[in-house]
Amino acid sequence: MSASPTPEEGDPLVHETRLRSQRHRTAQTEGEPSVARRLAQIGVLGWMIVTPTLLGAFLGRWLDGKFGSGVFCTAPLLLMGLGLGCWSAWKWMKTS
Repeated sequence: MSASPTPEEGDPLVHETRLRSQRHRTAQTEGEPSVARRLAQIGVLGWMIVTPTLLGAFLGRWLDGKFGSGVFCTAPLLLMGLGLGCWSAWKWMKTS
């Protein structure tokens, strides 16, 4: 019989399985995070979404004021900021 092939290191399934195993071992040795830590994570997550959204809105309002264009720049920059904030929050949650 031949030896079973080893999974490739670049395989996302292998990576996620190792990450989950590492998180499980950490949870067993350190226990559950405290309520304060969970609340801090929620707070950081909120600011990760709100900050780029507000920056997009402020930049859009400034550009609209400078060019007298109504909400021509504000709306797209607000949505782009919201999208960027949600994307960064999603990436942060996937690595935490």
